[in-house]
Amino acid sequence: MIRTTAPLATTLRHGCAGLLALLCAAPLWAATLAVAPGQSIQAAIERAAPGDIVEVARGSYAGNLLIAKALTLRGIQRPTVSGGLKGDTIRVTSPDVVIEGLIVRDSGDDLGAQNAGIYIQPGADRAVVRNCDLTYNLFGLWIEKVKDVRIERNIITGKRDYRSASRGNGIQLYNTTGAQIIGNEVSFVRDAVYVDVSHHAVFRGNRLHHSRYGTHYMNSYYNLWEDNDVYMNRGGLALMEVRDQTVRNNRAWANSDHGIMLRTIQDSVVENNVVAGNNRGFFIYDAEYNTLRGNLVVDNVVGVHLWAGSKNNVVEKNDFVSNREQVRYVGAKDELWGVKDGNHWSNYLGWDRNGDTVGDVPYEANDLVDRLSWQHPMLKLLLGSPAVQTLRLVGQQFPLLRAPSVVDPNPHMQPTHNNWREWLGRYFPGSR
Repeated sequence: MIRTTAPLATTLRHGCAGLLALLCAAPLWAATLAVAPGQSIQAAIERAAPGDIVEVARGSYAGNLLIAKALTLRGIQRPTVSGGLKGDTIRVTSPDVVIEGLIVRDSGDDLGAQNAGIYIQPGADRAVVRNCDLTYNLFGLWIEKVKDVRIERNIITGKRDYRSASRGNGIQLYNTTGAQIIGNEVSFVRDAVYVDVSHHAVFRGNRLHHSRYGTHYMNSYYNLWEDNDVYMNRGGLALMEVRDQTVRNNRAWANSDHGIMLRTIQDSVVENNVVAGNNRGFFIYDAEYNTLRGNLVVDNVVGVHLWAGSKNNVVEKNDFVSNREQVRYVGAKDELWGVKDGNHWSNYLGWDRNGDTVGDVPYEANDLVDRLSWQHPMLKLLLGSPAVQTLRLVGQQFPLLRAPSVVDPNPHMQPTHNNWREWLGRYFPGSR
């Protein structure tokens, strides 16, 4: 089939210079090469000219494919390409390659060689992988030293019969710029999305579950994480040694360790997320100059675990509801949250005599009894006893016995999230 990509009349109106530029930039036509069952996809790729379309009919095809020119590899009715449990099932070495509509499976299992369902190697800029199923590959996609890749609406599952440490990651980004990771579902891999030294990326509308980490960020800046569901992993979002991140409107729930980890992170905004049913909702370690705003932290064992000099953060308008322990704070002095707008704490015992919806006395997250119970867990058996309640009261009255705490001077009497009840009871199986 022959088709033109630009009307000649339009080109002529812009003169010879425009025509020359167009001829240099792209072919004026593209052919479609059809591959039927029993035929070779690689042979069709080698016959194709840059810009052509290779259409693969429904069926099963064996072989490890190499795409070294700009073309579109398109599956019709979801054909299967199997790598035969060796190497990469598909390796892309050229810029401007599109892969869509395929089932890509059975890569090798060599972690050192980074065997992948689709390996996008350095220089293969602007690659697009969409509407594919990548299954039983070591790494689903390995993407290295490229610009402006787009990975969208794929379903990625790993080698489920391998132990977690022997699996690869679902989507691995290394040293990339401008990636768009949109609408994918990733599960049963080591880390669903691993991001290392990758900047100016967008992660939106993904579902990441049943892995070690839903996402694992390292040394990456200026990225947007938005409207993702991260659940039933060991850890949800792990943002480590990063800065200038925007993390908003996500849902991190039923993770057996933490919902969102902020570790060695600066100058980032974490807002309007739901963090529910995790062992620790937020784990905040060595985090400074960040803004946490408008988050719902509900029904976690520990709402926030805060330590290692995490300070100078703005924490406003969050709802901390029905966490067994709202904040576990390790520090030498009080940390002020809610200085401007306050937060809601469901275990606040103060009052609001003037009816302005803000409590009249500050909220303190931890006291002497909390500290003792962390050091001596068996003390929790006596938390309801008169002796322990008396000790709590004495600690409040005598400053020398008072433990440093997170203090909110403007606690809200009511939560701003009216849907908090919907998130009760969403626990990792067997965690409680």
